[in-house]
Amino acid sequence: MSVSTADLKRLGEVKAPAGLAERVLAEAGLADEYARFDTVIGAVFVAWNRNGVSAAARSRSAHEFEEYFRAEVGRRPLRPGMPSAEMAQRISDELSGKRTLRFDLRGLTEFEQAVLRKAREIPYGQVRPYSWVAREIGHPSAVRAVGTALANNPIPYFIPCHRVVRADGVIGNYGGGGPEAKKAILSLEGVRVQQLAELARAGVRYQGVKTTGVYCYPTCHHARRAHERNVVWLHDVDEAKAAGFRPCKVCRPAA
Repeated sequence: MSVSTADLKRLGEVKAPAGLAERVLAEAGLADEYARFDTVIGAVFVAWNRNGVSAAARSRSAHEFEEYFRAEVGRRPLRPGMPSAEMAQRISDELSGKRTLRFDLRGLTEFEQAVLRKAREIPYGQVRPYSWVAREIGHPSAVRAVGTALANNPIPYFIPCHRVVRADGVIGNYGGGGPEAKKAILSLEGVRVQQLAELARAGVRYQGVKTTGVYCYPTCHHARRAHERNVVWLHDVDEAKAAGFRPCKVCRPAA
């Protein structure tokens, strides 16, 4: 039987039955479930599907989280879920610095996904500037776009946009609860938030270590292990180079 152009046109005008898309996603294992978890940072609602965690938020209720999910992810969780004990443990591990979760970043652009993946590489208890993320993903001039992508991160806490700060060292804003929430989470990770604020006010950006001849970001674990008598505080890359320091190969403070 042949199919005419008119038949195809009429077929394109037929509306799918209500709920069909959600049922298809459910059958494919790509529908989202969610649950509330008690964590070291308080109660967090987390959504997930077969591909991994798709959203997280510290919401006051399940309804508020569903609204957040629709706004940030663009689809509707089908139902509250019953996470396995393994998943609950993975969530706990992730907030303790272990990378155990997988993520579903469907719907984000390639650039946004690159930004979030790079933020996830920042070690527990350390921070990097927005410009570092932009440079690391090959778009050094896209600092503002990096900030926008991190502000719209649908999975804060687990993809740690809280570990990204302003180029001048100031903590900056945070989509997961504002600057105070950002400071609290960083403090839980062992970041000396008050020291970062003092360094920012003094215009200090890097920490040189005389015994190694290397300069790092102040929170880099390599720099933090140095004795105070061996530390040189540096205002910029030119000052570091003039003093004979080379950039750390781990935290990569300069291209």
